Amino acid sequence: MLRSFMSARSLDADLVCTEGPGHATELARDAVAAGCLRIVAVGGDGTVNEVAQALIHTPAAMGLVPCGSGNGLALHLGLPRAIPDALELAAGTSGRVAEIDTGTVNGLVFVNAMGLGLDADVARRFNLLTRRGLPAYTRTALAAFFGRATERCQVSVGGHRETLDTLLIAVANSDQYGNNARIAPHARVDDGVLDLVAVRPVGILSACFLGARLFLGSIDRSRGVRRMRGARFLIERTAAGIIHTDGETHMAAACVEVIVKPRSLRLIVPSDCAAVSRSEERPANTFALQLP
Repeated sequence: MLRSFMSARSLDADLVCTEGPGHATELARDAVAAGCLRIVAVGGDGTVNEVAQALIHTPAAMGLVPCGSGNGLALHLGLPRAIPDALELAAGTSGRVAEIDTGTVNGLVFVNAMGLGLDADVARRFNLLTRRGLPAYTRTALAAFFGRATERCQVSVGGHRETLDTLLIAVANSDQYGNNARIAPHARVDDGVLDLVAVRPVGILSACFLGARLFLGSIDRSRGVRRMRGARFLIERTAAGIIHTDGETHMAAACVEVIVKPRSLRLIVPSDCAAVSRSEERPANTFALQLP
């Protein structure tokens, strides 16, 4: 489909496929070095993350054709879900180039969200599945919940320090994990801050209500949820453990530093996209395609 699309429109483009973790970053970095000003990621949030690592603070703009299991960033931005429509946006002139924030956690880049505690455990379990999607994610989350452990964390932001007993902590750039599960309602990707959401330990009944609020976009109004906003967070745990960045898991030290990189990534969005502010920048005419 991609080759036919490129041929039918006589695009000045290359199609390259990744061969393993980290390869998309290498391919995107090579494309930037070659002067390519438009690079299209065909995949999910993990592919977006790898491509974005090479594009941050460069003139190149990213297009996105969402083909992942959650597609959190694409849903937040209102990008087309149908592949032909997403390709038309990424390769055509109907969209615009917007600048969005990214974040780092202990130096690791994330575009959509990072997390620890139950958040990271769900990501670890989910990545082991051969079949994905919302039903699989729900089953995985329930299994992780019943094996949960409470973690005491100290969170520092803007000179304020707070001790919290937590089930999970998520730091979000967009409003959601994916599949319209809005962990940080009202978050924006271009406001220069990140949204930290800490969920306190709850029982199974309260967890069901929180799950419903997650999809209704009102989880931040629960008394069992603490929300903070800031450009830098310091999260101190009792021990090292796993974290996730855009769904990919890593081991991290007990002390976790999360920092926003304001408007560091150029992204192609629909002209009428309300999730990011407007700019007068025009999209470039050449692009490359990245496949997972």
